[in-house]
Amino acid sequence: MYDEFVRKRITQLRLQKGISEYQMSYDLGHSRGYIYNISSGTALPPLKEFFAICDYFNITPQQFFDEESHFPEYIEQASKKLKKLSKEDLKLVLDLIERLSE
Repeated sequence: MYDEFVRKRITQLRLQKGISEYQMSYDLGHSRGYIYNISSGTALPPLKEFFAICDYFNITPQQFFDEESHFPEYIEQASKKLKKLSKEDLKLVLDLIERLSE
């Protein structure tokens, strides 16, 4: 159950980033078939590599497993910037989000 989710989620995030399996494998310091093996179900990343994959996508493990978040990298970037805003500015942003989501 989770194996399939991990494979599909890595593929989803990789495609959103516009990166090939080969390029991602290379960027993570592995052989060219590393990500292919994960995506095809031959292997799963060990925990240390899972964290490296999350770092690669600039997301937290929690965001990785959030099935409702289709663009977790953007949410992470927005979250970091929101933390720096004043209470008044946060209220404005929240009002805008509520208006856009109607």
